[in-house]
Order: sequence, then C-alpha cells, then structure tokens
Amino acid sequence: MNTRIPVTVLTGFLGSGKTTLLNRILTSQHGKRIAVIENEYGEIGIDHELVVQADEEIFEMNNGCICCTVRGDLIRILGNLMKRRNRFDYIIIETTGLADPGPVAQTFFVDDEMKEAFSLDAIVTVVDAKHVWEHLDDSAECQEQIAFADVLLINKCDLVSDADLDRLEARIRAMNRACRIVRTVRAETDLANLLDVRAFDLAMRTELTPDFLVEETPFEWAGTYTLDAGDYELAFAPGPDPEMGIVCLAQPATGGFEAARREAVVLFSSDEHFAKPGAVLAPEAKLQVLEFSPEGGSFTLRISTSGTYHLFTQHGPDEFEMQFTQAGRAIEPANAQAFAHSHTHDDSVSSVGLTADRPFNLQELNAWMSELLRTRGQDIFRMKGILDIHGLNERFVFQGVHMLFEGMKDRPWRPEEKRASQMIFIGRNLDRKELESRWQECIA
Repeated sequence: MNTRIPVTVLTGFLGSGKTTLLNRILTSQHGKRIAVIENEYGEIGIDHELVVQADEEIFEMNNGCICCTVRGDLIRILGNLMKRRNRFDYIIIETTGLADPGPVAQTFFVDDEMKEAFSLDAIVTVVDAKHVWEHLDDSAECQEQIAFADVLLINKCDLVSDADLDRLEARIRAMNRACRIVRTVRAETDLANLLDVRAFDLAMRTELTPDFLVEETPFEWAGTYTLDAGDYELAFAPGPDPEMGIVCLAQPATGGFEAARREAVVLFSSDEHFAKPGAVLAPEAKLQVLEFSPEGGSFTLRISTSGTYHLFTQHGPDEFEMQFTQAGRAIEPANAQAFAHSHTHDDSVSSVGLTADRPFNLQELNAWMSELLRTRGQDIFRMKGILDIHGLNERFVFQGVHMLFEGMKDRPWRPEEKRASQMIFIGRNLDRKELESRWQECIA
C-alpha cells in the first residue's frame, strides 16, 4: 500500500480565484482531512482570514515567494506535518500569485525525505479569463503556471464571451497540450477534477523540461574546507549587493555534504542574523547576513575544532572577489560547487500593506477605490482587505483585480477579536506614500 501523503499544488496569477477554489474544496463533502499550506506575497497576511474554517491545520508563510527564499519554510512545515500524520490525509499548497510552480513541485523529487513521505498528485492552475491576457506575454510566472498545469481552470467565464473563451483555450493549448482544461464560474467544479487525480507525470515533465530536477537553491555557491582550529579572514570587495547571506556548517555526523546542503536550504529561510565588518563569525546553524561598507568588508571566521566545514554563499564568491585567508595565506576549498540561480521576480512589482485600528467610512473608501482603479487599475494586479466599517457589526471583505473590485459583508466580528482593518496592494510601480495618505483620509 502506498502510504505517501498526496499533495495538490494550487497555483495561478494574482486574483485568478485560488482562495475561492480553496474554500469550495474545504466546504465540500469529500470526506478528506486536509491540511492547507498558504504562501502570500506581501507585507501582511490576509488570505488565512479569507479561508473558511481557518483552524490549526492551516499554515501560513508570509513575506516571500514559496519558489524562492521561503522554500526552506515549506520543507520545515512539511516535516512538522509528518509528526502529526494521524491528523490529516491530504495536503493542499496554495502558492502566491507570483510563484513559479516548478521549484515547488521539484521539492517532492530532489529531497529524499520529501520523496519518501509525499506524492505530488497534481498542479492545479487557476486562470482569470478576463485579465490573463494582460500577463500572458510579459509575465514569466503566468506563463510557467500555465505550462506546469496538470489541471487548468479557466475561471470567471461569466465575464467574457464564448468566442473569447475559445480564443483563450486555444492559446493555453499552444502552451500546454497535456493539461485537462475545465471552464468555471467562481471556481465551481466537481472535486473529481481536482483531488486524487494522479495527474503529475514525472517522466513527461522531465521530457518537456529537461532541467526540472536541477534543483534551484537560495545560495549560488558552496565550498568544502578542511580547517584547523584558529581564526580565518573572510574579505570581500564591493559587489552587486550591499549585503550577502552565508551559512557555515560543520560536517554533519552522517550524510556529508548532501546533509549539509539540505540543512542550508532550510536555514536560508530562517531568521537573519546581521553582521557588520569586523564581526566574529562561527560555524553554526543560522543564517548570517554580512553587511558591507562601500569598500566591502572583512570578517573573522573562528574555528574552535579542527575538521571539515561547508560554506554556502548567497552569491558567487567571484562577484565580491572573496578571499579566504589565514595569516595572509590563501585557503582553497577541497571541493566547490555552483548552484542554479533561484527564481527572481520583476523588480517593478511590489506590495504595500496598510493597517488601521479605527473604523472606516464606506462611502469615502468606495470613492477612493473607484478613483484609484480608474487611474491606476492597469498597474494594480491584486488588492484585498478585511475592513472595519463604521456602523457595521460584520467584517467587510474587499477584493479587486485590475479595474474590477467588489466589497461585501462577511461574518460578524467575534467578541474576543480586535476590530481592525488590513489591506494589501500588489502591483507595478506602487506609490506607498500616496496609498498610505489616502487610506488615512478614509478613516471615519
């Protein structure tokens, strides 16, 4: 019997309807106990508040993309879930709208522990029938989400004509001939299309994407050193960034370099410990972020016990002319390895998170939203919020995609929860000061 836990990866560009689909799955009578892992792109987390029956089996990852720096968090959460195996029998991972699903899927094949514990059932991609055309040609993430889909939902079909749907389906078919396409309104479909479909085919995926199993990591270089006890100097010239993350680990008791590499992947998504030039570093299980001056910087690496050590660096050492020396003598690695660059995003796309602890005037808020989306709607990919409105006893849920937005009453505020408002904007070239100013003007 296959005891591996099936996993569905739910992906789709910003505002396509992933959370709506997730809510439909969680409220349907399917008899499955589902653990949900959510990843949000933004300064504040809202999606977990929009998911129905949010309880202890929903895990949230903020401030990063699951295909980038927080992938270690994904591995850590999956590992913790295994300790509670009797609490659930299915996992859904909802990615941020800016995620490339490739590295997420890759997690279940390149890490031995993940491969033994979990089976990737399908990548389900949700596409916004009305707005996807605005991202098909200029968004690598949108293209990857479609290309990786095993099941693809063309959502919001009520907002476009049948002719436009046929045209979109033909475009999708040109990008992905193997996926099953389902047309939906408000993400409503038979769950037989989504869960336990056993649609992910590793052989076909590696045929279509030959480098699929070439792991992307949060670091670009690793060196293995044999070091005696003592102090060593790490010196850096100015480089492409004013800081760089590193992890230095002693040789693990078992597993050698591969065990150290897996630990480094997780540590690169952990808390950052900043170090200025002149700081003394030690090999330990934490992420050190070296802060450089305009001239670069020099740091001391203190080795207390002779042995083998592994150094992982966010950038290639040559980018900073890194020198590793002891008493002026260069120390060369016994082995060195470069890694595939991690997934990157369009630098012009950012998020702005707004909060307030006083109620809002709904009329003023609607006027601002109408003006904002009329003048900047093309640049606002997604906005969503949970608001405290003056005179209402219910939460007010506010969502928008480009120039479309809607607001509606949600559940009543609970007696024990603080009435407060949160809103997140994700888009291109956002003006934080202007958004914060207008947000404050709408407070009742």
